[in-house]
Amino acid sequence: MFVNIVEFPPIKKGKDEEFKEWFKESNASFMKHDGFISRRLLVSDKGSYAAIVEHLSKDTFMKMHTSKEHEVLRAKGDILMDGNPKPHFYDVVDL
Repeated sequence: MFVNIVEFPPIKKGKDEEFKEWFKESNASFMKHDGFISRRLLVSDKGSYAAIVEHLSKDTFMKMHTSKEHEVLRAKGDILMDGNPKPHFYDVVDL
């Protein structure tokens, strides 16, 4: 399994609810892609957001990540944030 942990930049003032709606909308779109397992939004005790994205493989994740849908949804999300998200990529270690 492949995991992407995304640290979101600060959300623009007054845009938290719109950001959550954008995340929900993008989930509905991304879950249709082959290899998608889950995508969850996290909030820290300081109010910053992150997401955990799980995919079958890096290949299936990259197909979703480079899709036209992702490009359109990313642009909608970008206007709600002050900066760019920071992705961190991992492969799950099977023990």
